[in-house]
Amino acid sequence: MAITNSIYSSTFIFAKGQYDEEFYKLDEEIAAVAKSIPGYIGEEAWENPSNGLISNVYYWESIEALQQLVSHPKHREAKEKQSKWLAGYQVVISQVLRTYGDSKLADLLPKLSTS
Repeated sequence: MAITNSIYSSTFIFAKGQYDEEFYKLDEEIAAVAKSIPGYIGEEAWENPSNGLISNVYYWESIEALQQLVSHPKHREAKEKQSKWLAGYQVVISQVLRTYGDSKLADLLPKLSTS
């Protein structure tokens, strides 16, 4: 991965509701759209077993790349229908200040320069 000076993350935290076939289809479509956007870096998903919340984190090279996903018709459709499938949600948009660690997960995110 190339070294970059900026990384942004969009974290979608939600409580499960009742999923149906439409949910899974739309979820897959949104993931494909995200991966097709220039500036998409990667994603992760986490579940907290103590409270049942799920967190999907997408990483971006720019706010503009993130905005492409947010303004995409499939994303807007999901946002309009979220109450059918979710029992609550929150979105956190962040600028990543630094990444570091050992070499075992080196390909997860590019290292950020600190200058």
